[in-house]
Amino acid sequence: MVTIIDTVSDQPLRPRHPEKVNRPDALSPPKPDWIRVRAPNTRGYADTRNIVKEHGLVTVCEEAGCPNIGECWDKKHATFMIMGDTCTRACAFCNVRTGLPEALDGSEPEHVADATAKLGLAHIVVTSVDRDDLADGGAAHFAQTIRAIRARCPTTTIEVLTPDFLRKEGALEIVVAARPDVFNHNLETVPSRYLNVRPGARYFHSVRLLQRVKELDPTMFTKSGIMVGLGEERQEVLQVMDDLRSADVDFLTVGQYLQPTRKHHAVMSYVTPDEFKAYEKVAYAKGFLMVSASPLTRSSHHAGEDFAKLKAARAAIAR
Repeated sequence: MVTIIDTVSDQPLRPRHPEKVNRPDALSPPKPDWIRVRAPNTRGYADTRNIVKEHGLVTVCEEAGCPNIGECWDKKHATFMIMGDTCTRACAFCNVRTGLPEALDGSEPEHVADATAKLGLAHIVVTSVDRDDLADGGAAHFAQTIRAIRARCPTTTIEVLTPDFLRKEGALEIVVAARPDVFNHNLETVPSRYLNVRPGARYFHSVRLLQRVKELDPTMFTKSGIMVGLGEERQEVLQVMDDLRSADVDFLTVGQYLQPTRKHHAVMSYVTPDEFKAYEKVAYAKGFLMVSASPLTRSSHHAGEDFAKLKAARAAIAR
């Protein structure tokens, strides 16, 4: 182990999660054998990282500590996180920095579009931090980013993973009007866990947000995901599936929660691969067009391949 001590700067380092500093450590059980990933050390990974840094961009892959970063970046797949690296929420599961964000970068949409072109992406996922400090929650910035990508890479399909736009009247309509190919908003967990896991959000508001997307544009694909291992019961997961189907959501992702630090919510259980397969089977039976359920499933993992399957599933029903 190497310890680096800053003897130059007069500014004390700001904690990444100041609201969690004084919390007691939450201990999680050891990871099971089925949760193993390779260290990111390939040429493709390095190339992707260089393109991201060259354009001064932020990725959720890095900020959220995604376990799939090595695999995705080796294929030059990255999920861009717009509107900065600081979130105004303080969810108990998330590793993204919390605090007061800086002003929006007006050139960011063009930088994202340029990086998309350099990476040669056929499908791009754009997400963001929560920006409760903005009147529209950052909706216009999302729309500008979508339009910039369309102009620079007209054949690239676009998936957005948005915040909930809680108390931001008209924000959702701005994003939908920009016509992304997939609109994703994650419920993250079952409603009984919201107070502890996602206290700044409202479960039924998020369900209604996804339902409203379909009302605005019935042809737009919608997607949502949850984590398991946070203390939920199986029946609660099945109820979430029903709630999402009532909102006509097309695509469901279910993945294992992994604790970023000991100050975050503990892992309450590790769901086995067989249990994930069972969730997938039930979800398909409930009518989802596409389901991805596995320990390492994440919202944007294999997003391009899954989008192709999603389109094929809808086309098959239409025949």
